[in-house]
Amino acid sequence: MLLFPGDRLRKAALCLAPPLVLSFALASCTTSRPPPPDKPAPPPAVEAPKPVPLEQLPGFAADSLDDLRTALAQQCVMNRPPAGWPAMCASLPATVTNPVQLRDWLTGRFVARELTDTDNAAGLVTGYYEPLLTGSLVKERPGQVPLRGRPGDLLTIDLADVEPRLKGMRLRGRVIGQRVVPYYSREEMTREEVAGGSARTAGAEKAGPRAAPVLAWADNPVDAFFLEIQGSGRVQLRDGSLMRIGYADQNGHPYRAIGKTLLDRGALRREDVTAPAIRQWLQDNPAAAPEVMHTNPSLVFFRQLPPLADSTLGPPGALGVPLTPLRSIAVDRQHIPLGSLVFLQTTHPVSGEPLNRLMVAQDTGGAIRGVKRADVFWGFGPQAAQPAGLMKAPARMWVLEPR
Repeated sequence: MLLFPGDRLRKAALCLAPPLVLSFALASCTTSRPPPPDKPAPPPAVEAPKPVPLEQLPGFAADSLDDLRTALAQQCVMNRPPAGWPAMCASLPATVTNPVQLRDWLTGRFVARELTDTDNAAGLVTGYYEPLLTGSLVKERPGQVPLRGRPGDLLTIDLADVEPRLKGMRLRGRVIGQRVVPYYSREEMTREEVAGGSARTAGAEKAGPRAAPVLAWADNPVDAFFLEIQGSGRVQLRDGSLMRIGYADQNGHPYRAIGKTLLDRGALRREDVTAPAIRQWLQDNPAAAPEVMHTNPSLVFFRQLPPLADSTLGPPGALGVPLTPLRSIAVDRQHIPLGSLVFLQTTHPVSGEPLNRLMVAQDTGGAIRGVKRADVFWGFGPQAAQPAGLMKAPARMWVLEPR
């Protein structure tokens, strides 16, 4: 006996029926099917932009290329420079006393291909910097907040070990019994610290939610919150010494911009949602500020960095080399390989003048997602804070490719 699923079973019953029934159901016994509806024509393929000589990039001739060789030298001294760079590094002029020499090296070895993005045709460039905080190694008064190191109970699962197509994706959590559960959110960590009445010295550890060692105690909670957004910074301690700290890990919760929270609540107008305006609102509303900051469940953990011989260089980025102000950018490594040269055509956030510069992709960021998306590193201290906080502009971007 043959079995037929669904409609095919009902059709078979009719086709096997006596002639009288068959006369009423003859049309159902045909094995032909009506032609399928015409499928819509696929959209025409978008041809990728053709590479062009660097001399044709708008504004390239006006770029002084100052400090570019410094940024390139940082990745050339790596034990394993990015793919394709060992040969490039071998040919990089050892000393550049004349920018013409570096320009000739670039134009002779690279062409540029413009990036296109159907999801973000205009592109977006923002800025970040290395802030200066004040603090202490011991909690001295109420209101200070901890700058946490990586917790001992934070579990990280690299999904590429399970599925290679998930390269670069990780899950973070903690173990309860035989289950892996999400790690504590920002609010949960803060609530547990308050409940524990933690007044520890830096470096002390406790079990559970307070398993994160405290590297230092920041005097200003708003400064500490923005330190997480920047990813690294320096802490001026009471004895006058500087502690450099950088990104170590994250609690696994998604990053949610509190600027959108303030916008949704009517606290800020859309045109006013900038880092300086958000910072000012938090400072002016200390009672409401903690709850607003808790709407971002993501929490960054830090590590202490060794001091740099050259204080003008920034902290190490995702590539593992010190960042160079106005030459290093953060990108989405899913679309732009780290170590790539990227030419930006955008606008200076303070002067409004054109900002056309050749950059090096040496960092990543949790909010830096997409093809035409970059975050410019502006340097250290208050002089870098204003342009970094105000920068939010469309941009054209080109990635340089070897000839």
